[in-house]
Amino acid sequence: QVQLVESGGGSVQAGGSLRLSCAASGRAFSSYAMGWFRQPPGKERESVAATTWNGGKTDYADSVKGRFTISRDNAKNTVYLQMNSLKPEDTAVYYCAADARAYSYLLPRSQYEYDYWGQGTQVTVSS
Repeated sequence: QVQLVESGGGSVQAGGSLRLSCAASGRAFSSYAMGWFRQPPGKERESVAATTWNGGKTDYADSVKGRFTISRDNAKNTVYLQMNSLKPEDTAVYYCAADARAYSYLLPRSQYEYDYWGQGTQVTVSS
């Protein structure tokens, strides 16, 4: 059982930055791979970034490489998504998700590999 709560979304101008946070309940957080997804208005949910249980491996969508960074602080039960050089096409509801396969060396590759989801936080980037 994991509960995830995203925060840090908002409205920014193109070129600006935001840092999203995802606070997790329970002590099992530190054993789970975590990911960030986003869903633009009228479009399907898409993967943004993922990291293994200890942050040793990361993966990013091509569209955000070099601009976004996923990180985690297991002592605080929190995963972050630092978003720099934001573009209007980054506008979406952003979700964090947890893969409950404890201490897995595998990096989740799709939304179907995640077991728990947050409610989402809105990010709006204007021109």
